[in-house]
Amino acid sequence: MPIYKVDGVKKDGAQKYNVRVNYTDSNGQAKQLTRTAYGAEAAKDLERKLAQEQKVKGDAPVKKMTVQQLFDEYMTVKRYEVRESTLAKCDQSITIHILPLFKDVRIDRLGVQLLQEWKLTMEQKGLSLKTRQRVYGDFRTMINYAIRMEYIPSNPLVKIGNFKDKMDTVKQGMNFYTAEDFKVFINAAKEVARERETKHSDLAEWDFVVFFCIAFYCGLRKGEIHALKWSDIDGAYLSVNRSITQKLRGGDRETLPKNQSSIRTLQMPLPLIKMLDVHKKRQMQCFKNFSDDFRVCGGERSLRDTTIEIRNKQYAELSGIKKIRIHDYRHSHVSILANEKINIQEVARRLGHSRIEMTWNTYSHLYPREEERAVEILNKIA
Repeated sequence: MPIYKVDGVKKDGAQKYNVRVNYTDSNGQAKQLTRTAYGAEAAKDLERKLAQEQKVKGDAPVKKMTVQQLFDEYMTVKRYEVRESTLAKCDQSITIHILPLFKDVRIDRLGVQLLQEWKLTMEQKGLSLKTRQRVYGDFRTMINYAIRMEYIPSNPLVKIGNFKDKMDTVKQGMNFYTAEDFKVFINAAKEVARERETKHSDLAEWDFVVFFCIAFYCGLRKGEIHALKWSDIDGAYLSVNRSITQKLRGGDRETLPKNQSSIRTLQMPLPLIKMLDVHKKRQMQCFKNFSDDFRVCGGERSLRDTTIEIRNKQYAELSGIKKIRIHDYRHSHVSILANEKINIQEVARRLGHSRIEMTWNTYSHLYPREEERAVEILNKIA
């Protein structure tokens, strides 16, 4: 907010000054406001008054930085606030879908029209709804950081809104195995493991069998299964205390689970308890240096995501049933419980969700309708 002296112009002996304020309006357009004052003190008072007026109206002084500069600063700060896996996803999202178009654009020039054009471009890329919504969320959060730092006054992304889908493809695209499906799938997997053990004395295939059983019977996230150690298994109970993220620079990263609620202890069903007992003996046979610090699936090192995907496809083809995503085993776990009318609060606890609303919004359609039973109960009241 500069103050300019107007040479040679005075009034009643007081020097004339022009006071200029740079700001961004609600449409993201850069604007200037210029007023006149006489005398240095009066000019400073006017400067403070104009700044306060713009603050009240929501129009803050503009910081002339590009989207690239904002991104660099934002990622530096974010590194100390979120898990490394979350940081990596945000980095990838913005680097691929935001910076190519906006890196040289000043943040105060991010108008609604420009952002609407970007949104239309994203619609034409053939990305899934979930991916588009995640990119929008990362972009919006970064712009909100600029507002928090008082670089710009408002977030124009809010006006164009997030991506939507009329057909609600998120829920329609949710796949899962029924109990019978999983039995067929896992029996095919066991057959592969037995064959490798018999022909090649190779016990490593059983790691994948155990991985899919934990995913189905306990509903753990992939990273949580990767991080499981034998020290986390205590009789009929399995404790989730950590997670592993792959595909980061420098290799795997072991971190805390996704949130505080993700640190949990689950009671396991008998089929899984028996399988883990046998599997632990296999690892003790394979590794002379075996200890309870070994990974349940993999031993000295967790299984690779790419290899798990290969096995998932292979077992599905051998069993003759549809292939589902690795995360869909988590959905399968919920589906089994929901169909048996297990309380949604217990389902949320087993999944490690921080809020029960998250569980309900995602899985409510799996729960059977009980309208008839509800009316039957009410009919008895006379």
